[in-house]
Amino acid sequence: MVLVAGTGMTAFNRRKDGSGFRDWASEAFEEALVAAQIGRGDIDALVVSSESDFFSMQLNPASVLADDLGLAGAACQRAEGGGASGQIAVHTGAALILSGCARRVAVVGFEPSASYLSASAVSELYGYSFDAWTDGMSGVSSTALYALSAKAFMARCGATHDDFAEISVRNRSHACDNPLAHLPLELTPQEVRESPMISDPYRRLDCSPLSDGAAALILTHPDAAPESRLGCARISGIGSASDRVRLGDRADPGFFAGKQVAAKRAYDMAEIEHPNRQIELAEVYDAYSGAQLQAIEALGLSDEFMTEFRDGVFTQSGRLPVNLSGGLMGQGAPVGATGIAQAVTCVRQIEGAYHSGLQLREPPRVAVADTHGGVATVCAVTVFTGAPQ
Repeated sequence: MVLVAGTGMTAFNRRKDGSGFRDWASEAFEEALVAAQIGRGDIDALVVSSESDFFSMQLNPASVLADDLGLAGAACQRAEGGGASGQIAVHTGAALILSGCARRVAVVGFEPSASYLSASAVSELYGYSFDAWTDGMSGVSSTALYALSAKAFMARCGATHDDFAEISVRNRSHACDNPLAHLPLELTPQEVRESPMISDPYRRLDCSPLSDGAAALILTHPDAAPESRLGCARISGIGSASDRVRLGDRADPGFFAGKQVAAKRAYDMAEIEHPNRQIELAEVYDAYSGAQLQAIEALGLSDEFMTEFRDGVFTQSGRLPVNLSGGLMGQGAPVGATGIAQAVTCVRQIEGAYHSGLQLREPPRVAVADTHGGVATVCAVTVFTGAPQ
């Protein structure tokens, strides 16, 4: 068992104030450290997540941030797995504690992906995060690859453009009550359907934005947590898995098989036998609107996920709310910080300390966070639970 003693995150947006990732990482870390009620000298290890050196222009960012954060002497390392980087960093920190290699670990994720480079340069770089030879250097975009997967999913499951538009509307609406969100919008499904086509079936408002920002966690062994934090949320299960990189090599390019395996591993560790009945909150990786439905299916959150989606089961007032933060589409997507921000949402919801307009009336007892890199090629799933009653 690993306690999440403290959480912190910056606003996710486009920074035009001259600040950089080192400023944002420091801000998120300081907030988490204060919440954890421990000193920086108590931190044994630092795990840093960021996707690309091209975005930060900083090789070996873990050592630089260890110095900036006043953690000289602590072990430090970087975790990277594309869009899954943040959750992989959380898993790395948890593993250090579970293995006995550390008792208190800071996990800090960041990405300066919105302001430093042009949109075209960022799009090209993201193409290299799939198969650079067959995709990126051929000019294939991430949107086109996700769109191909979505089309296969739609053909198999009967999902429609209207379903995808509803996800865009819901997530941006949740973001309106999230003061840290990048893209809070009150939309109609028609506005989504009429936004410019990027790659069928995805239109502009089906896509998540590029964002700048950082997020942080302080993880501790139960014996190393301040007494006042023994009732905090904890990590009860972690699971990771991979899939074939190229969609054409998969048995079903519309199904996130790697995510299903990662979820099963996390559920087994957390002793969850019926995720569709036991999980009460989910933050899933919605880089594109349809990917949210694909995640719900692969995570096993529903036996009849299309029917339950249309019946409102995954809304704020439903049985299993999904992406109350606004998800990547509303809250934003600084890649290295995204998975850690999902953890922040899950932990604060469990502890009844989330944003007032989004906090569930009955705090969830079990929450799941899910990220992936590529088109669900590298998948990481984390289960969070509240303190035993």
